[in-house]
Amino acid sequence: MSQPSHGLRQIPVVVIAGFLGSGKTTLLNHLLHRSGGSRIGAIVNDFGAIEIDAMAVAGALGDSTVSLGNGCLCCAVDASELDVYLERLARPAAGIDVIVIEASGLAEPEELVRMLLASEHPGIVYGGLVEVVDAAEFDDTRAKHPEIDRHLGLADLVVVNKLDRAADGERVLGLVRSLVDRAAVVPAAYGRIDPEFLFDCRPSEERIGQLSFDDLHHHGDETHDGHLHAAYESLSFAAEAPLDPRRLMRFLDSRPEGLYRIKGYVDFGAYDVRNRYAVHAVGRFLRFYPEPWPAEAERLTQLVLIGSGIDAPALGKELEACTSDAPHTADEHGMWGVLRYVQDPEDDGQGAGEDPRAPAF
Repeated sequence: MSQPSHGLRQIPVVVIAGFLGSGKTTLLNHLLHRSGGSRIGAIVNDFGAIEIDAMAVAGALGDSTVSLGNGCLCCAVDASELDVYLERLARPAAGIDVIVIEASGLAEPEELVRMLLASEHPGIVYGGLVEVVDAAEFDDTRAKHPEIDRHLGLADLVVVNKLDRAADGERVLGLVRSLVDRAAVVPAAYGRIDPEFLFDCRPSEERIGQLSFDDLHHHGDETHDGHLHAAYESLSFAAEAPLDPRRLMRFLDSRPEGLYRIKGYVDFGAYDVRNRYAVHAVGRFLRFYPEPWPAEAERLTQLVLIGSGIDAPALGKELEACTSDAPHTADEHGMWGVLRYVQDPEDDGQGAGEDPRAPAF
């Protein structure tokens, strides 16, 4: 399999879904005001002629807002039309760091995800499906909309919102956790979750390359006044020895529920001496991007893992076990597992199989 060049910076596209009144717009507004300097572009999909949600966020976004109006995104546009909106926000001159699609409360999340994975735009990458639920109304919502169980099963991150209003919040949290498929479940009030779950907050100092390892480790000591803490954990892992690709793929294939994001760079040593591999994982979605080693870069593996309810020390030991004890030798088939998750630039993005989060390769 060819190893494409990925010099173009790819912008993550996050879908925020949830039934009417769950708090999607409140969550989006919170992200806009707690972005840490990152520039967010939004596609706001209102259902109805009066675009209330678009009005609620337009002041914060200015010309970075694209409102589709009157109808659900999943049925109002096809994949090629969605690319038009993504093109507007992903153009380099816009300086956007992350794109958020706030879906209508009547939208079908699975179709939105499929549309993103089918997109032919080279400047974007799927950033995950966030399902927002109203803890106070969860039982009634399930009774009226039994499809919510399926939506939760598709999600990469579930925000259990309005826990401050729920009489039995712990029961609701437990019930939601029983309905998800390896997704991280985050408690919240007023839509307040840490933005690091969804995107890298732009560092105050100049970023080196696509990802600054040091900048990614600062979020653990933040305090959040006036709301429930997101209760997430992070692990920063660095290794001077190259990683064995087979061992790493076994680790990634068995990653635990609640481990929402993996990001960073991997050194596979003799398996590919020319390239380091940027890794981007959201929920069950996984993609590798080979890129030439910078001339002066130290050859290290540097990864950050973020999740809810994860055992960070145990994951660190598992990653340490992925280091190679034979860094100067490589067999010709060792990289096959990794290369399955390297998207060929000639691919049309529609070879993803039945699971909308499966890799397109």
